[in-house]
Amino acid sequence: MLDGLEVTIIGAMGAVLASPRTLGLGPGDIGAIGSCYLGGAVAGALVFGWLSDRFGRRRIFFITLGCYLAGVLLSAFAWNGVSLAAFRLLTGLGIGGEYAAVNSAVDELMPARLRGRLSLGLNGTYWLGAALGAGMTLILLDPRYLPESLGWRLGFGLGAALGLVVIALRRMIPESPRWLVTHGQAEAAEAVMSEIEARTGTPPPGALPALTLHPRKSFGPGLILPVLFGQYKSRTVLVLALMAAQAFLYNALFFTYALMLTRFYHVPQGRAGIYLLPLAAGNFLGPLLLGHLFDTVGRRPMLALTYILSGLMLAVTGYGFALGWFNATTQTLAWAAIFFVASSAASAAYLTASELFPLEIRAMAIALFYAFGTALGGVAAPLAFGRLIGSGHPWSICAGYGFAGALMLGAGILAAFLAEPAEGKSLEELSKPLSAV
Repeated sequence: MLDGLEVTIIGAMGAVLASPRTLGLGPGDIGAIGSCYLGGAVAGALVFGWLSDRFGRRRIFFITLGCYLAGVLLSAFAWNGVSLAAFRLLTGLGIGGEYAAVNSAVDELMPARLRGRLSLGLNGTYWLGAALGAGMTLILLDPRYLPESLGWRLGFGLGAALGLVVIALRRMIPESPRWLVTHGQAEAAEAVMSEIEARTGTPPPGALPALTLHPRKSFGPGLILPVLFGQYKSRTVLVLALMAAQAFLYNALFFTYALMLTRFYHVPQGRAGIYLLPLAAGNFLGPLLLGHLFDTVGRRPMLALTYILSGLMLAVTGYGFALGWFNATTQTLAWAAIFFVASSAASAAYLTASELFPLEIRAMAIALFYAFGTALGGVAAPLAFGRLIGSGHPWSICAGYGFAGALMLGAGILAAFLAEPAEGKSLEELSKPLSAV
């Protein structure tokens, strides 16, 4: 939710921040600020991913959230483009760290038979944050309600308020029993499991294959890299492709959608946020309605289908934009249809990254894939699309859409051959812990 809120806020603010009464930024500057946010997320994922495997999921939750709060509060007081870019980088550091810790905890605390739909649904809450941000910008960025120089600053304050709520909620989340037992804290792990079983009325499971573990405090790059690029090389190639493709598609469109609407469809800058609401609805409903198919039909066919279909739809939409098929409303509906499918694909990429690698390096694996996927497909996308939109040439933007669609199509074809049938299987069945005999 926090990530969705931040991406939406800065996307909707694009036209407002270009005003000489605010920071006077150009389209390229807006894209560069978006890239700074994503660059911070890449660095945060790498740093806090390693710390999450070393010190636990729960502890890192609070550190990354504190980093986010500091960045978003400082963003509200930015005085020029350079300061805003620096504070957005700090905000991204916290958000990037969140992905590794949260996705690890989600998979390690959820039943295997429901892991697919729950992971997709929870990642889909990004769009609840996006809808909240879009709704609030209709008021905050409308000069009828607030001065233009004040509304955008209050938008960043909204993120800080939501972050304080999350701090209170996170106190209820236990540490992952899997992490505890592999770090020599078997009694604490048993206490967590006993509390869950007592609260939910769930009896302990029957006989399961036994594992003998030799706990270690940390696993360095000397062990992680051979596992990723040796033992699980095909899985690594697949996840990198999935993460890079979806990152390019989403970051290209959502950091610059407001500029598209104002420049080509002449939407007033304070009204751009309303067009994000149907996009957020499509993105949230996609994983919610299609998520169960990843547990029933299976991971491989659904990954291939969602990536290939969304890539084809994006390419057709770009062609239609260049030919002038759309107005502001129909362009938004076309985007919403694409994202209904693409959001399931994107959420499934995080599920794939988190469930296919050994427990002791799970958070670091997620961090590496998120970081390199975002660096390959995300950091350059807002900057590139900002310049394409600034050029004012529809066919140039069509080419950008076609490139993003080709990335999704290629990732979908890879998934058809390399994706694992992980539905219904325990994490240990998919990849044995490194500390196991």
